Amino acid sequence: MTEIYGTLGPACADSKTLKQMFDLGMTGMRLNLSHMSLVQAEHMISLMRQAGGDSAKLLIDLQGPEVRIGPMQEPVFLEDGQTAVPGKDFPVSADILKEIRDGDEILLDDGKILLRACGSGTSFLNALVVRGGMLSSRKSLAVPGKTFRLPTLTEADRENLKQAERYGVYGVMLPFVRSADDLISLRKTLRELNLPDIRIFAKIENRDGVRMIDELIPEADEIVIARGDLGNAYPLWELPAVQKYLSRRCREAGRPFMVVTQMLASMENSPVPTRAEVSDIYNAVLDGASSVMVTGETAAGKYPAEVIRYLVNTVHQEEYNEKNA
Repeated sequence: MTEIYGTLGPACADSKTLKQMFDLGMTGMRLNLSHMSLVQAEHMISLMRQAGGDSAKLLIDLQGPEVRIGPMQEPVFLEDGQTAVPGKDFPVSADILKEIRDGDEILLDDGKILLRACGSGTSFLNALVVRGGMLSSRKSLAVPGKTFRLPTLTEADRENLKQAERYGVYGVMLPFVRSADDLISLRKTLRELNLPDIRIFAKIENRDGVRMIDELIPEADEIVIARGDLGNAYPLWELPAVQKYLSRRCREAGRPFMVVTQMLASMENSPVPTRAEVSDIYNAVLDGASSVMVTGETAAGKYPAEVIRYLVNTVHQEEYNEKNA
């Protein structure tokens, strides 16, 4: 049976909504620790436990070696055609800025916003806003073709892992896995904390992860095909083939895999999904996905329970058709 995951967030953080989501067939929930700690999320986790019972699975998504902008007091709107100054108009680490060169594309918030660098410096650079939008705190940053060498685990990650047993964490999602060493390092940390049974979910989000997939598979309990940043690393028209390739390598190795990102993105604002979205879910399960997950659809969208209803029903339809083929 394919497992169904939602993401905890303000939109679903009430007992009634969470109970409805679990009653519809949701397996568990992801908590994004790029924006809060386990301790800060204690109330939401408690509500999840009350709604889903002991069988509800909690996945924590670490910060890991993911590049993000820094914390901001208020969002900033970047308008098409304006000149923005990363590092001044919004916070970016100087270590990242010094690696960016004139002409580099800078993708923010999973590619929703696109800048093009115009010169570089150690503390800030100028950039043309090619595709603008509202930018808020701690959103992702990617520069296609560049890899920023960051440690596998941040200090915040280590502090959260120390709390994992207390909150009944089932699995740890490590973003931007680059090599087997990242997973070996995480496994070692879990053993040092006497947490050997926590499952490791390796998120494939860049070209390094795709290229090293055969090396990663033996070190992970489950592979996560995370299409948000993969869609920044590759042209979007290449992304379906990348997903198919990763699915096939996991199937051939007998390793479970999860498909995530924008599965029902339109339902953040609509009570009904698009035909393309339900086809996407169906095909992910047909390709052998052991689990599927939604993110902003339940964390911040208007219809979190309806999202799970469509996700569960589509998954079950594929399973029924396959059983009765």
